[in-house]
Amino acid sequence: MKVQKNKNKLQNNIIKLFFGVIIAILVLIGRYGWVQLVEGDQMMARLKGQVQEESVLHVPRGTIYDANMKEMAISTMVSSLFVDPNHTENPEQVATDLAPIIGMTKEEILERIGRGGGFVWLKRQMEPEMTNAVKNLIKQKPEYNACLGFRQESKRYYPNDMLAANVLGFVGTDDKGLDGIEQQFDSMIKGEDQEASIFTDALARPILDSVFMINSPVDANCKNIQLTINAQYQFIVEKALDKALVEHGAQSVTAVVMNPQNGEILAMATRPSYDPNYFYKYSPETWKNKAVSDIYEPGSTFKSIVAAAGFQEKIVSPSDIFVDPGRIEVSGRVIQNWTGDSFGTVTFLDVVKNSINTGFAELGLKLGGERLMNYARKFGFGERTGIELPGEEPGILFDPKDMVASDVATSSIGQSIAVTPLQMVTAMSAIANDGVLLKPHIVKAIYNADGSVYQQMEKEEVRRCIDSDVDKTLKSVLEQVVSTGGGSKASIEGYNIAGKTGTAQKIDMVHGGYMPGHYIASFCGFGPVENPQFTVLVVINDPGTDNYYGGQIAAPIAHDIFVQLFRYANVKPINGNQSLIDELNKTDAQ
Repeated sequence: MKVQKNKNKLQNNIIKLFFGVIIAILVLIGRYGWVQLVEGDQMMARLKGQVQEESVLHVPRGTIYDANMKEMAISTMVSSLFVDPNHTENPEQVATDLAPIIGMTKEEILERIGRGGGFVWLKRQMEPEMTNAVKNLIKQKPEYNACLGFRQESKRYYPNDMLAANVLGFVGTDDKGLDGIEQQFDSMIKGEDQEASIFTDALARPILDSVFMINSPVDANCKNIQLTINAQYQFIVEKALDKALVEHGAQSVTAVVMNPQNGEILAMATRPSYDPNYFYKYSPETWKNKAVSDIYEPGSTFKSIVAAAGFQEKIVSPSDIFVDPGRIEVSGRVIQNWTGDSFGTVTFLDVVKNSINTGFAELGLKLGGERLMNYARKFGFGERTGIELPGEEPGILFDPKDMVASDVATSSIGQSIAVTPLQMVTAMSAIANDGVLLKPHIVKAIYNADGSVYQQMEKEEVRRCIDSDVDKTLKSVLEQVVSTGGGSKASIEGYNIAGKTGTAQKIDMVHGGYMPGHYIASFCGFGPVENPQFTVLVVINDPGTDNYYGGQIAAPIAHDIFVQLFRYANVKPINGNQSLIDELNKTDAQ
């Protein structure tokens, strides 16, 4: 009986234990479900806040190439050094050890550590040698693992130093394009930064697996840019500008080379310039691309546009007779020839060849302000060309309604209006291109990261400026300007070059009017006339010599550029005499 009673008691205890275990399991399941389903997001957020740190992964910028796929700007991943002030036990010693390695003073390092917090940059985008030196220091002093660390960032390099610097622009420390192509296409070249999580230990140090994860390859999603710039042509132009800057003591010199048949910019340069690898060592003034951002009075180079208007409107022909008095007065303003003398009775061809101001003033007055400004706008003046570069200026033209007779006369000789070098070379290219204006472009193609074509730039016609037969007449006249006229110093034996020189007083941007004794000399032309391959513009700003005429100092620079361009492009002389080319090859071989 007693045995049976004990047996029943044991069974009851087992049943109670069973139900107790069941209840405990149900409670645990319920609690687990509550934590996972109800409080799961909140708990995970708390965990991440304790052991996980969000980081932005920078990817290398896309490459910028020249027309022949030569690298003009490249990027690579480099290490940047940071310090965790909260875990820096001996700031004095850390600063003392780091200062000679990373090129900072001890005081600068201590100031940054003194900012406190868990993260402060010490040295951004270090070269590999510097990075290795810091890593060796950390190996020697393992305690620095708690306070020093590296993060990968993209660093931009320009392997050709100053070549095409004002076109390329540069990139700031935060991988942001700040000028030129780098700025214009920043979002494309840079791609998209990607976020990653770094898991850390109790001392906020990255856990090894997450470090591998953050340094692992990512999808760049960036574009590569191919320019129309030819690096060899660019070198030719920049070498010529270096020579001009020294010989003439100019404030600045600018040149542009354009293919008049498709609108491609083959070279664009200004001096003085800068090395984009060290842009911060130069003044912001040298960063400017003067070819698109500077405006100037074109002087007599603009007369080619006035002649085009006169021919098109049938107001004048090359054989028409003009009587040059040497000077005329229009609305109280005196206009005289650059020589100060009278050329007497001449043809209009002579007016163009000798750049006679009175003849062009007379032609301008016959055209009138409305037609004159209309043709200026037809040739692209007074508005931005739309080239793929930042900072382009529209230039300055008169509103015909506001013009008086003196405004018409001075505009006809290239004064009282302002243009950019790019506008001038684009207008002259229209004359070279049978009278058709093309939109200039400096980007040839844009490629995806995998090499496929994202966008291919095509030739874009803007408008026809003058009729084809009129253009042939104008080209013939401009050819004689170079062969026997004021632009003869640009002529080359065996080649027909057409163009126009220009000399103008500098505008006083502060007080208005003109600056006495300060001039801008220029030449703009194209060749060979039979099949134009190149349009060349040279602008010499404020030459420091007594000789400041475009025909005397700008035309010879254009000559040197043309000679080298013809040689490298293998443009044969028209008379079959290749003595000039052979002589150049012989000189280079020596």
